[in-house]
Amino acid sequence: MVGIAMPGVAVAQDFNEPVVPIAAPDAPVPESEDQIGFAADTLTYDDNSGVVTASGNVQLLRDGNRLRADTVVWDRNSGKVEAIGNVSITDPDGNIAYGDKVDVTDTLKDGVVDNMLVVLDSGGRLAAAKGNRTNGVYVLDHAAYTGCAVEDHDGCPKEPTWQIKAVKVVYNPQRARVQYTNATIELFGLPLIPLPGLSHPAGEGGGSGLLVPNLRYDRNNGLEVALPYYFKLAPNRDVTVTPHLYSDVLPMLEGNYRHLWDRGAYQITGYATYGSRRSSANPTASAEKDFRGYIDASGGMQLSPEWSLAGSIRAASDRTFLRRYDINRDDRLRSTLSAQRISQNSYFSVAGWAVQTMRIGDSQGQTPIALPLIDYRLRLADPLLGGQVQVQANSLAITRTHGQDTQRAFSSFEWNLRTLTGMGQELTFTTFLRGDLYHSGDNDLTSTASYRGEPGWQARGIAAAAVDMRWPFMGQFLGGIQRITPRVQMVAAPHLANLRLPNEDARAVDLEDSNLFSLNRFSGYDRFEDSSRITYGLDYSFTRPGWSVEANIGQSYRLDRRPAILPDGTGLSDRMSDIVGRTTVRFRDFVAFTHRFRLDKDSLSVRRNEIDATVGSRSTYAKVSYLRLNRNALASLEDLGDREELRLGGRVQFARFWSVFGSTVVDLTDAKEDPTSIADGYEPVRHRLGVAYEDDCLTLGVTWRRDYIANGDARRGNSFQLRLAFRNLGI
Repeated sequence: MVGIAMPGVAVAQDFNEPVVPIAAPDAPVPESEDQIGFAADTLTYDDNSGVVTASGNVQLLRDGNRLRADTVVWDRNSGKVEAIGNVSITDPDGNIAYGDKVDVTDTLKDGVVDNMLVVLDSGGRLAAAKGNRTNGVYVLDHAAYTGCAVEDHDGCPKEPTWQIKAVKVVYNPQRARVQYTNATIELFGLPLIPLPGLSHPAGEGGGSGLLVPNLRYDRNNGLEVALPYYFKLAPNRDVTVTPHLYSDVLPMLEGNYRHLWDRGAYQITGYATYGSRRSSANPTASAEKDFRGYIDASGGMQLSPEWSLAGSIRAASDRTFLRRYDINRDDRLRSTLSAQRISQNSYFSVAGWAVQTMRIGDSQGQTPIALPLIDYRLRLADPLLGGQVQVQANSLAITRTHGQDTQRAFSSFEWNLRTLTGMGQELTFTTFLRGDLYHSGDNDLTSTASYRGEPGWQARGIAAAAVDMRWPFMGQFLGGIQRITPRVQMVAAPHLANLRLPNEDARAVDLEDSNLFSLNRFSGYDRFEDSSRITYGLDYSFTRPGWSVEANIGQSYRLDRRPAILPDGTGLSDRMSDIVGRTTVRFRDFVAFTHRFRLDKDSLSVRRNEIDATVGSRSTYAKVSYLRLNRNALASLEDLGDREELRLGGRVQFARFWSVFGSTVVDLTDAKEDPTSIADGYEPVRHRLGVAYEDDCLTLGVTWRRDYIANGDARRGNSFQLRLAFRNLGI
């Protein structure tokens, strides 16, 4: 007997020939290992020769081995069993061999088969000219393996996209691994890669082995060959080691360790090399050779249904390493550690984080370290007036090696009540109280005066109340449902001494549709909007089968006349705010369009114009993203600079499995948006273009990319990458 398969598979003499397994009543289980359980439609016995012939739905069962066939001839003198016609033999491990004619011993354990095909339960197929099984080990001669379908979508036979051909294939069920001798991978019928020592695990369990290499070329490092090798240490632990070989620089070693257990998981990824690097602060300086590397580790642990731990470590040896070796393009690396308790009505967290900046020109000494960050929230039902009560306590300590240090603690009380009137208005009442305590030092080291606050101890009390009313009107319209919802909000808040306190987490403030009706339109806790105001707007939605349209527009008016702490350019610095809104249109899964805008309250000039659109199917589509910010904010304010950017991307499937894809990022900022800019209004950032083939068993792609922005020794230029992945190879 020979073959490798799992229960429920089918086998034929080549990849395409179908076989229908025999469906007969099971043979009776023998009483001892020396007996054979037997079932058949007819049976003849020759007393002179000792030959037993069984015909029609024959089944033999002995010691966990089961044979099924149309006809079985058993020579009792020699112990030879010959099975003919739709033969299948299942061993105790569940492996099944199929063939037209099989010779086995009367123990049903060992045997030989000609012209055999095995279809694995995981999707792979093995075809062999001849094979045998001895002591549970399968040996196949002149065999071929593929993980591809051998029929097209019309059910007609087709050649597999790729296959492995070998002089000899050995499968050991105890090791659950397939080994090849003199193997060659054929791609689209052409010999591609000779793999003399190839092996891979059988089934879905995985196992150690060489993974698919990665090839790429770029201007920084030359030709790169990455050769990953996977080590399976245990069912829940593995290591992947990847040497990266370059034509122009020294090699780099990459390692990844993963561990999963009943309470959580973690992974550690590291890169290391010894090479030259050029200072990002002084590009004209000579290059220095030094250790360069990067570590990225993360994990989490569930201690109980409520308690959990999580953390991450991200650190690089220098600011250009990640881009130089095309690992990622993050401009900041954040390391975190946190413990959380989450229950139905409460939340508690103790956390800390540190940031390593990758931005050219940023001072690492000005980058904050937050330790600890403590936050507690408790939600309760109001037993008197109804509604919900939320109590919060928060503490934060920020330290800088060469900058301002800040410590903060506050506690707050918030009450919300939502009710419906008899006319259908939705009313929400809110009361908010908070007390803050701050301490800061080295305030003069913060360059922006409005962020510093006064040194030493400072305190602040906050009180605010709000009433929010929505009045939805619904009805049928053009075969769908239309809803028009006017909305009005009134907020009352007394004057606060905001500028006496440091501002660490509320620096990026901008009026948008998402925060128009917020109680506090600052992004963090360190600033609170101390103005009494009325905000009004309109929500609109229309839905019908396949279509949906959602839109909103609104504006706010400050009732008091005192100067606002919100800076110019935010849309909130004057008594009358700018006008903001959003429109979203969807048509099935074919069109998705979103437009966000902000209009100047006086001139109706467009201060924010943001478009995100996707048109097409999953195989052929186009994406457009456009952003123009013209806020005229002070250049010293964080994240309020003006810019203009265009992003385009798309994919076109021109054949059943073939497609071309591309994307581009263009900086359209000029002196009109940014007076300090020397760009001409069309500065390419990155172009990408490629072609890909993808079917049920193969992914093949070639990508060209050109970067126009240099960063230290990560120079601008072209790069090319070849991606090749064989599915169902078992690695």
